[in-house]
Amino acid sequence: MSNVFEQIAQYGIVPLVTLDDPNDAIALGNALVEGGIPVAEVTFRTEAGGKAIELMAKHVPNLIVGAGTVHDVEHAKITVDNGGKFIITPGFNREVVKWCVDNNVPVCPGTVVPSDIEEAMSFGLKLVKFFPAEAYGGIDTLKALYGPFASIKFVPTGGVGLHNLTDYLNLPNVAAVGGSFVPPPKLVKEKDWAGVVATCKQIMNKVYDFTVGHVGINAQTAENAKAINDELANLFDVSYTETDIGYFTGQLAEILKVPFVGTHGHICVDTRDLPRAIALMERKGVKLNKDLTFYDKNGKMLTAYLEKEVGGFALHIRQRPPKK
Repeated sequence: MSNVFEQIAQYGIVPLVTLDDPNDAIALGNALVEGGIPVAEVTFRTEAGGKAIELMAKHVPNLIVGAGTVHDVEHAKITVDNGGKFIITPGFNREVVKWCVDNNVPVCPGTVVPSDIEEAMSFGLKLVKFFPAEAYGGIDTLKALYGPFASIKFVPTGGVGLHNLTDYLNLPNVAAVGGSFVPPPKLVKEKDWAGVVATCKQIMNKVYDFTVGHVGINAQTAENAKAINDELANLFDVSYTETDIGYFTGQLAEILKVPFVGTHGHICVDTRDLPRAIALMERKGVKLNKDLTFYDKNGKMLTAYLEKEVGGFALHIRQRPPKK
């Protein structure tokens, strides 16, 4: 993926923007940024597309704006001339892809069958659109494509929405999902920008899905740790596991026998998508404690402590363990 698509993958969502009035472009772009999805695939389904891209690129600097529904080289050129950063096509258009590759313009062509993917690979592309996703087998098809095309990432659109976006994002070969579920056309038509902001936040809450995994208690000594563990286990009728440094009391608490990070202890925050959660922290300027970042044997990050404390508690973000 090019750098711009890598940035988009950090959010996992590609809002599909179709405007009748280009004068709505700036307000909508600002709403996407405020809602936490600073990405806009502005379609050329209406005559407002080119002007909307120009206004967003000029007046909403934190927005990653590009074009969708690009059927020809002319519209690709208009996109770039107006400040657009990427091109997305509904099908595999060889002329558009070639022009983009020759001019170093990030492009994500539409594919639906293996021959489309093979042609995209012949241009050196590693990211393609999968459209219309649900009509062509959706998740089952993407799972089947992972074997022969493990190096390719997909952006499925068409039938993707709030009801299934996390199912798609859970697939290892999905970089992001797209569709008109964001921004909802009804809200755009009504110029309900606050509603767009709220919808974006709702969607990103599903992407991150932050929950408390457990609370860490700094008991300081083995004797105190055992007493706290026994009391919690008895109160809530949960089993516990003892380790060299403490106790895991059910999924309620980690009780440390020895001094550990955090003035009072730590809070484990689970997420369904650790890489995207870490990218969020980085965008907020929050640094990781590199001495307390842990990986599996394949180099995949499992959990990471943050440098900062909140209310006297250290924080670590953990990839949510699979349900047993």
